[in-house]
Amino acid sequence: MDPRRLLLLRTVGDEGSLAAAARRLGTTQQAVSQQVARLEAEAGTALVVRQGRGTTLTEAGALLARRGADLAGVLRAAQEDLAALSGLLRGEVAVAAFPTATALVLPEALAALAVTAPDLDVRLAELEPPEAEDAVRAGRADVALVFRHVGDPEPVPGDLVRRPLSSHAVHAVVRAGAPRPIRLGDLADERWVAGCPRCRAHLVRAAAAAGFTPDVRLATDDHVAVQRLVAAGLGVALLPVWALRAAALPGVSTGPLEGVDDRVVEVLLRPEARRVPAVRALVAELERVARSVDGDGA
Repeated sequence: MDPRRLLLLRTVGDEGSLAAAARRLGTTQQAVSQQVARLEAEAGTALVVRQGRGTTLTEAGALLARRGADLAGVLRAAQEDLAALSGLLRGEVAVAAFPTATALVLPEALAALAVTAPDLDVRLAELEPPEAEDAVRAGRADVALVFRHVGDPEPVPGDLVRRPLSSHAVHAVVRAGAPRPIRLGDLADERWVAGCPRCRAHLVRAAAAAGFTPDVRLATDDHVAVQRLVAAGLGVALLPVWALRAAALPGVSTGPLEGVDDRVVEVLLRPEARRVPAVRALVAELERVARSVDGDGA
């Protein structure tokens, strides 16, 4: 089998349609369809099922797509070995990060790299933690910034390196002029504005420990929108200090709460990526900026 077709099939599986795979690969849908047909002829079985405008992989297709992912990992490792051998800060580094990190930490880190490593091409994709982790594992990202909370179950040890970047408080956000809550239970009768799925799960868990179920009326991943909704009197919320540092808006009051655990930010990367000078330089800048942000006080 032509290994390039295995890589193409993996992309079709990731994107969910021939057209989307063609856009990602910079080619035409007809060309992708022809390559899939040739791979099916080589395999002697159907690999793709067309459903409306999308596609799904058959069991055989999924098996070969996994081999394509393995192949992509081997090729990426070879590139990283060459980069490590050359010791040069050039090439391309792909980063996946959640929105708050994108707003608060990455601009300064990437600006510093642009000065110290002008030949380094950094690509950024904004992804929530589960998708960012998947991107690193699949080779679509070299480095991911992810978060969890202290009270969450510890991550299952796996094939990725986890480096701590920050641990910071999660604060209550209430309308300006409202009584300042001391404990999470003080907000039990309020309507809530929730965040991303992981943030909402954290709210539900912390509220259960405080003896109530939050009445979530609104949900948005945008921490600026959360504050505006609270300022408009539509609910209360929890936001991590990093989000409040990235954009603190008038009309709200914020402060720490008893019974709410901290948020932990980590850098994820594949073990072999630690040998790549460009990746090491990026991680070092992220750590420097995070220390500066956290050192300003909560």
